[in-house]
Order: sequence, then C-alpha cells, then structure tokens
Amino acid sequence: MNINAIREQFPVLHQEINGHPLVYLDSAASSQKPRSVIDAVTRYYELDNANVHRGVHTLGSRATDAFEGARQKVAALLNAESPEQIIFTRGTTTALNLVASSYARTVCKEGDEIVITPMEHHSNLIPWQQAAKATGATLKYIPLQPDGSISIKDAEAVITANTKIVAITYVSNVLGVINPIKELAAIAHRNGAVIVVDGAQSTPHMKVDVQDLDADFYAFSGHKMCGPTGIGALYGKKELLSNMEPIEYGGEMIDFVELYESTWKEIPYRFEGGTPIIAGAVGLGAAIDFLQEIGLDEIDKHEKQLAAYAYNRLSEIDGITIYGPKDNRVGLVTFNLDDVHPHDVSTVLDSKGIAIRAGHHCCQPLMRWLNVSATARASFYLYNTEEEVDRLADALIQTKEFFGHAIG
Repeated sequence: MNINAIREQFPVLHQEINGHPLVYLDSAASSQKPRSVIDAVTRYYELDNANVHRGVHTLGSRATDAFEGARQKVAALLNAESPEQIIFTRGTTTALNLVASSYARTVCKEGDEIVITPMEHHSNLIPWQQAAKATGATLKYIPLQPDGSISIKDAEAVITANTKIVAITYVSNVLGVINPIKELAAIAHRNGAVIVVDGAQSTPHMKVDVQDLDADFYAFSGHKMCGPTGIGALYGKKELLSNMEPIEYGGEMIDFVELYESTWKEIPYRFEGGTPIIAGAVGLGAAIDFLQEIGLDEIDKHEKQLAAYAYNRLSEIDGITIYGPKDNRVGLVTFNLDDVHPHDVSTVLDSKGIAIRAGHHCCQPLMRWLNVSATARASFYLYNTEEEVDRLADALIQTKEFFGHAIG
C-alpha cells in the first residue's frame, strides 16, 4: 500500500489542529472520506438528483440505476447470493433494531433464549433486551475470558436447544478482538438458532463473506468505511427476510393498498418505506469501489501491523494499561493512564493535534467488566502511519509527566 498516495485522497487530513498537523485516530467512531466519495455524492446532487423507483424521466432513471447499483456493490462486497438480500438502512443500529423488532418478536416466546456477550455495543444489546422483555424470552451471556475473548467451550455451554437467536459483534469496538463467527454460527445452527452479526467494526477492515460465515443476518454502517453518515445495510438470508414483516409503513413498501388492508412488496423493498437515503447509497457505493481498488486484504494487513506496533509502543510506557488480547485484534488500542481520566488524556492529546476517543464507547457493561468507568481509544485505518503512532506515544508520555507533576 502506498500510504502517502492514499492520504492524498483524504482532504480532511491535510490541516492543522491547535497548531499541529492532524493525527486522526478515531476511525472506529467514524472514518474520514476520500475525494472520490465526496465527489460521488456531490455529482449525484448536481446532476442526478431525483427520487428512485417512481419517475420514468431521465433523472429518475439515473438515480434509480445509481441506487440499485450501490445495492449490487454491497452484495458483492459481502458475497451475498443476491442483491435482494441487501436492505438499505440508516446504519448498523437501525439494521439490528429491524431484526430485533421484526424477526425476534415473531419467533421468540416465553422460555426461549437470546444469547449475546458482555462486549456488545449498546446497539447490539438494548434491542435484544427489549425483544426479550416483549416476548418473555431470556437474555443470556457468553462469558468473557480474562483477555476479553470468548471461548468456543463457553459458547457451547450457553447456546442450547432453547436458543432462538445468537447476536454477536464480529469485532469489539473496545477490545479489538475478532470473534470466531463461523464457529459460533455452526453452534447456533446445530441448536436451531440463527446468528445475527454486528459487522460495524469488521466490514471496513477485512474481507467479509457472509456465505462462508453462514451468517443469517449481518449489519454494518457506511460511515466507518469511508462512506457517508446515515447509510448502512442489513444482509439476511432470503427465506428469513421473506417471512419477516416490515416495521415501517408508507410509500414504496407496498404492493396493493385498499381502504382496510394492504399487501407488501417483495424483499428488500418492503423494508425501505419512504424516500430512501439515495445520496448516502451512492456515496457508499463509491466507498466500496475505493476500498476494493486498494484491496481489503492489504488494508487488513496494514492495520494489524499498526495495531501490533501501537501495542508494543504503548506497552513501553510506565503506568499504562492496555485492554484486550495482544494478538488476534484489529487496528485499535484501548488503554488508560494511571491516575489520569481518559477525558483529560483526550483533551491534552487534542491540544497536540491528536484525535482519539474517550468514554465508555457505548459499552457500559463491558466497562464494568473491565472495572473502569471509561477508557481512551486510538483506532487506526488505511490512512494512518507508524509515525502517527509515535506521535501518540510521545504525547502520552508528555501527558503522564504533566499530570505526574500536577499531582506531585
């Protein structure tokens, strides 16, 4: 990978923050956008702006072609069997809520089980809490190992014949751990359950093959993978989606409407009521083109090298605690400095032009498992360098010294 050439394509990176060159280390929250994505969205609004699936005029046809072309790109990215298995949503949160509100509330009943883990982002935890409350199902957790990973033995013990749904993140947004989705899918299916995968932190960083994983549902967001905000997608197996009811009603999701009854369109359109996020889909399609031109295998390799380098560099700093396993992690490092609140760490780093995340990362149960109230997180993407990791490490040493003197 030619990192310098890649960085040239991201306008936002070429600026100073508080008198220092920007070091953006918060891509797990939201990635930056390359010029090709920005231009694709602008071009849509400048030349093709119209609603889709409705007008027969030229602009409407061009907009529809671009929108459905983006759906085909998502299907190819995930190796879905068909584009009709791809539902456009506002992002991972909306996609997971769709499964929890439509599928789960139909198949679950009292005595059934929904299995998740303590590492889940709130968007893959709260919807299942609510589904369990609504149906009488029991919410169960696969316990975490001391390093934050999960064991197949524990999964086999927790997932039973009463389990209807296993919902788990492919990659933890705090621990960076990569979960064994394919093996978990096999366990779920042996017990008659389906597996729902939160792909928010995996899709931007590695090749994903939903058929090889045997995932029943897979959700992701565009804004974490160089695409616009407000766009994402849900993949589902065709037989599951075809038997699900929509949870939003209105224009374009209907087949026939009578005064007292209505029928729904085929998938995926029954789940896309109203005017969809057309520009977002166009931008997502451009982002997929951008990532595939570079190569997701290359991106994966680059990020893992950065993660290993960052883990080693930060481990050299006295008084730092790094969370999650040393190996089998994606490009992020979550940590705390002794006696310094993560928000203070983030504030000092920002004064040096370094952007990281601080807080509970929408993972409060995981924070309690770690026995902390918050952590700091540096997350890397295809445009980050080892030199930026060095700047982070040097700034953390300075932060530690500053607060050490202040406390002393």
